[in-house]
Amino acid sequence: MTELCEDGGRIYATALRAGRVARADAEAAPCLLEFALLHPDPDDPDWLRPVPPTVALAHRLAPIEREIADRRRMSIELADAFQPYLTLSTQTTTTSDSIVVLEGGDRINEALNLATEQCQTEVLTVHPSERLSERSVLRGLERDRPLIERGVRIRTLYQHTARHSPEKLAYAAHLADGKVEYRTIDELVERLIICDETVAFIPIRDDHQVALELRQPGLVRYLVKVFEFMWNRAVPLNTDGPYETARDGITDIQHSIAKLLVEGHVDEAIARRLGMNVRTCRAHIAKLAQALGSGSRAQLGYLIAQSGILNQDTTVPGQDGQQ
Repeated sequence: MTELCEDGGRIYATALRAGRVARADAEAAPCLLEFALLHPDPDDPDWLRPVPPTVALAHRLAPIEREIADRRRMSIELADAFQPYLTLSTQTTTTSDSIVVLEGGDRINEALNLATEQCQTEVLTVHPSERLSERSVLRGLERDRPLIERGVRIRTLYQHTARHSPEKLAYAAHLADGKVEYRTIDELVERLIICDETVAFIPIRDDHQVALELRQPGLVRYLVKVFEFMWNRAVPLNTDGPYETARDGITDIQHSIAKLLVEGHVDEAIARRLGMNVRTCRAHIAKLAQALGSGSRAQLGYLIAQSGILNQDTTVPGQDGQQ
């Protein structure tokens, strides 16, 4: 939220001038409690006192600044992770062949088609949540069916939200086979395709019109390890694990949201990281608040921390490391 509700600005201004406002008057502006701009008067429960604007602003900016800091730290960690391979690439005469920039959807698809045609053992794919167009579905089926006929194993990772995607469920049903496995996990960073642990494809632009074809062995092995790390924590698509209610009355999806809430992320950031729209995210937050008995958003983070739910083992069948 970056704007107050219709009556919020007027009531908050009144509270600042008078030093307090009646609780009944503030009921017309629930956004004031969402923003934590009012708090109970310790001397009179029927009145609310305003939080100074500087304090309220700092409270709202804190999670944004933390997210920026996290992104900066992640960029440093990624740079450190890739540094050994960048150094190695300067020592070989085949650098131009080990990392190739692919521009345009047609060239990317041509490179993918060639790699899958040459694939003999296994294809690993990671697909963050996005709607599949009919063209994408048909293209994927044309590429994957010959692999299955040759006995190539295919393992695909989606986000949990794929369980509500008719396109992805229909695609998985079309390719139902003992050699094809689908699992879901709460968070995925970006798309990834690896063929026979020898060539990998990753996008380098949000519109997926520019990608890298990677054949540097050390870098491909690194990406395979990243995939296996996520795969061992994912849930088979044909189970209801992530949406079943755990013993504490909270689903696995809500556990993921609770963790991000405690870390200070706003609704939009949580929805983006978990591959869902903001409305769905807020519906889960409302159910989480109801389960914990929270009367306000400001109280929810405190109750999550006090409940101990983030310390509990929420592992579901399929996450035991078996492939």
